[in-house]
Amino acid sequence: MSGAGPIRIGTRASALALAQTGVVAEAVAKASGLEVELVQIASEGDHSTASLASLGGTGVFASALRDALMADSCDLLVHSLKDLPTDPVPGLVIGAIPKRADARDVLCARDGLSLEALPARARVGTGSPRRVAQLRSHRPDLEILDIRGNVDTRLGRVSSGDLDAVVLAAAGLGRLGRLDSATGYFELNDWPTAPGQGALALETREQHSAELAAVLLTLDHSSTRLAVLAERAALAGLEAGCSAPVGATAVVDGGMLFLSATVYAEDGIRFLTASHALVIEGSAAERAIQPSELGKRVADDLLAQGAADLAAVGGAA
Repeated sequence: MSGAGPIRIGTRASALALAQTGVVAEAVAKASGLEVELVQIASEGDHSTASLASLGGTGVFASALRDALMADSCDLLVHSLKDLPTDPVPGLVIGAIPKRADARDVLCARDGLSLEALPARARVGTGSPRRVAQLRSHRPDLEILDIRGNVDTRLGRVSSGDLDAVVLAAAGLGRLGRLDSATGYFELNDWPTAPGQGALALETREQHSAELAAVLLTLDHSSTRLAVLAERAALAGLEAGCSAPVGATAVVDGGMLFLSATVYAEDGIRFLTASHALVIEGSAAERAIQPSELGKRVADDLLAQGAADLAAVGGAA
């Protein structure tokens, strides 16, 4: 691979995006022996102050990056997988999914408080409809505010006293070295998080160099890929966007792939859950399609239970 040009990695310019892209860049440089160049790309989601739901969900962060990749302004993109729409883009592929970080949500509250210890009518901020529903399910007395901004901005609203707490992803705080701000962790069996949360997606053009393909192969983590693809398949089967009130958790254990997904009503009181599992077996090609089959099975179960009556899933307006 000597004599090859640098591998250009496209990223958003936020502190979190740069932190997680930096980790990937180091791994790419180590695996390839090539120079790595970061290409910062601005998106509509970075400039707008409107809520994510009104902008069409977190996919607004991916579109500008993908345009740059298609225009050959970079060779590789680093996405937070939970922010990536499930619909495929012709000409682009997820070339690697590295080992997943902590998929849980955390509470970051004033005075080290837990969710249970927050006072009545405490002000809690989040931009996620799923987290809104979960907060209402656990503490219907809370005042929940729709917020935007990067991690520091959100934490700053707590330290300033504007909010009593915010809910954030453990993985993001960890990548920024800010886990000391967490005052409580929500366990996945009681508080499932966004499909793909904690994982990164390395996206590239379908036609890419053999050198890049070799690098991506070294960065891919097979059990993470199986788990997050199953979660995303459930989201796709529900015809729900990445801002929908849907939580999903998949794990690989003992040669089995387990998947559970929950659809919430806006009030958080009503929700439906479906869980299924399958044995991971067969050829590599057969194993590659099993997460999609499992996700569809879970989605079909939820729709049969009436999930479309709770939220905008299954084609419901």
